[in-house]
Amino acid sequence: QVQLAESGGGLVQAGGSLRLSCAASGTISSINAMGWYRQAPGKQRELVAVITSDRSTNYADSVKGRFTISRDNAKNTVYLQMNSLKPEDTAAYYCHAHICHNIFWCNDYWGQGTQVTVSS
Repeated sequence: QVQLAESGGGLVQAGGSLRLSCAASGTISSINAMGWYRQAPGKQRELVAVITSDRSTNYADSVKGRFTISRDNAKNTVYLQMNSLKPEDTAAYYCHAHICHNIFWCNDYWGQGTQVTVSS
């Protein structure tokens, strides 16, 4: 079994910064892509940023230049540094990871979500 534990959400004023963390624990052989998604009330969940095992990254256009995703493979942890936050960044942020338990079995896992609220 695998768990993704998120932390770092909160309330911040527009223009401020937050750093989200997500640590994976459990029976892990390797972790492929890790990423962050967000879901605002009444909207669909959307990709924010993703980082592969070789640290290639991809970002939603709306966060390019403001957010930075990174990972620490030794700690099975992914981070999202969010700068110049805007009220439209307000959402529940979810960590995702594609984790392999052995060479035969891989699965997708989600964190429980952490709320980010940006006030104007």
